[in-house]
Amino acid sequence: MSLAALSAFDDRCGQIQFGRTEVIYNTLNPDFVRKFILDFFFEEKQNLRFDVYNVDTRSSNLSKHDFLGQMFCTLGEIIGSTGSRLERTLSGIPGKKCGTIIFSAEELSNCRDIATMQLCANKLDKKDFFGKSDPFLVFYRSNEDGTFTICHKTEVIKNNLNPVWQPFTIPVRALCNGDYDRTVKVDVFDWDRDGSHDFIGEFTTSYRELSRGQSQFNVYEVKYKNNKESKTFSKTLLLESEYTFVDFIRGGWCMISNPCVCVCVCPGNPSQPTSLHYMNPYQMNAYAMALKAVGEIIQDYDSDKLFPAYGFGAKLPWDGKISHAFPLNSNTENPNCVAIEGVLEAYFQSLRTVQLYGPTNFAPVINQVARCAAEVTDGSQYFVLLMITDGVISDMAQTKEAVVNAASLPMSVIIVGVGPAEFDAMEELDGDEVRVSSRGRFAERDIVQFVPFRDYMDRSGNQVLSMARLAKDVLAEIPDQLLSFMKSHGIQPRPALPATSHSPAMSATLSPPPKHNMHS
Repeated sequence: MSLAALSAFDDRCGQIQFGRTEVIYNTLNPDFVRKFILDFFFEEKQNLRFDVYNVDTRSSNLSKHDFLGQMFCTLGEIIGSTGSRLERTLSGIPGKKCGTIIFSAEELSNCRDIATMQLCANKLDKKDFFGKSDPFLVFYRSNEDGTFTICHKTEVIKNNLNPVWQPFTIPVRALCNGDYDRTVKVDVFDWDRDGSHDFIGEFTTSYRELSRGQSQFNVYEVKYKNNKESKTFSKTLLLESEYTFVDFIRGGWCMISNPCVCVCVCPGNPSQPTSLHYMNPYQMNAYAMALKAVGEIIQDYDSDKLFPAYGFGAKLPWDGKISHAFPLNSNTENPNCVAIEGVLEAYFQSLRTVQLYGPTNFAPVINQVARCAAEVTDGSQYFVLLMITDGVISDMAQTKEAVVNAASLPMSVIIVGVGPAEFDAMEELDGDEVRVSSRGRFAERDIVQFVPFRDYMDRSGNQVLSMARLAKDVLAEIPDQLLSFMKSHGIQPRPALPATSHSPAMSATLSPPPKHNMHS
C-alpha cells in the first residue's frame, strides 16, 4: 500500500506538511488521483518535498510506516518542465534504488481572468510647495505570509488633486492570485522627479469589492498619516479570459532561453572589506546574493540551464583594453556557464584575473542580447537579461536607445543596484510610470525592472530573507512582460503536451518495501 506526502518549505517558517495522497493498495506502480492545489508565484522559489510510504497500519503517524523514498524539487521545476511533467528519482535510503516519481501540473481556470479597471480620486492632499500634487497609484497583492508584492502602477496625473486615471487591464491572478476575497492594498503617492515619491495615503479592498462596479458601495476612504480622509472611487469595466504564462510554458514551446547575466566589475580591491566585490569566506557579497536570488528561480524555466555570463567595466589581462561585455569565464567562444552555480564560480574567478575599471556602460550588453532575441521572434524563446551594477549609467543616451529598440523583441531587462550610490537615472529606464523614449520614439512596451538591493536587505542580516525579497520584486513583472510580447505579436501558445494517457496528478514506480523481522 503506497501513500505520498507533500511538504512545502518556506524560508520564513520552515517546513510545513501540505497534504497527503490517498492510499493505493498492493502495487509498486501507483497512480495517485488526489491533487494538491498550490499558489504558483513565478517570482518565488517554492521548495517542495515528496515522501513516499508503505502503509502498514491505520495510524496517521508517518513514523509508523515504511519509508520508501523522497524527492526534492521546486514548483517552478514542475511548471517549467515540458508539458509541466517532471520525472525524478526517489532517494533517501542509503545503498538502495527507491524507484521514480512523476508529477504533472495544470492551471486552474480562474487564473485566466483579466480585469479592466478605472479609478479616480477627490480632494487628495497637496504635497508640492509650488503647484498641486502629481498623484499615482500603486497596487499590492497580499501574500500568505502577510507581506505585499507590487502588481501594478498607474500613470502619473500632473498637478491635480482630483485625478482620473486611465483604464488599465490586469490579470486577476496578479491582483489576488485568483482569490477574490484576498486583500488588495492601494497606496497613493505624489510623484517626484528624483524618485523620492511622497506618500499621500492608502486604502484596502478586494477584487470581489472592486468587481461590484461604480456605485455607492465602491467608495474607499484614503487613510492619511494625519488621519485625514478623502474619497476614491473605482469601477471594474470588464472581466474576460486570456492566455496565461503557464499556457505558453506548458506547451514546451516557449522557454526562458539562456538567461543572460551581466555584472559590473567596478573599481575596488575585492580582497578588501570596503569593496562591494569583497570575497568574504563566510558570506556572499551583494553581487553574489543578487545573482543567486534571481538565477535560481529563472533556471527552472530554461531547459539546458546554460547562462551566458558577462562582465562590464574591466581592463582585460590579455589585451589591456577596457571591455563592457567580456565573458566571465574568459572563454570568448563559449560564454555559457552551467546553472547559476557556474555563474557564481566564473564571477569570483574573474575578480582574480581582470583589473576592475570604469565607466559603467549598459548599451553594449543590452544590444548583444537584443541581437540574439531578434533571431527568434516566433515566440519559441524569451530572453531575460540580469544586470547588476553599483553606479550611475555612463552611456544613458545609448542605453535608452538600446531599450527602445529591444522593447519590440522577446526580452526583458532586470537591473539590480547594489551599494549606497544614488540611482535616480535608473528610474527613467523602469517604464512603470513613464515609458522610455529616445529621439522622440517611445518603447513599444515596458521591459525594464529596476530595484536597489538595499531596500530589500533584512535588518537582522538574514541573507536568505534578503534574497527572497529581492527576487520577489524583480521577477514579478516577467510573466506579464512575456505575455505582452506574445499578445502584441499575435502569438498563441501551442497545446500542452500530454503527460500520459490518463494524466494522473502524481504517479510512481517503487522498489519493494523492506521485509520485517517477525517476533513471537
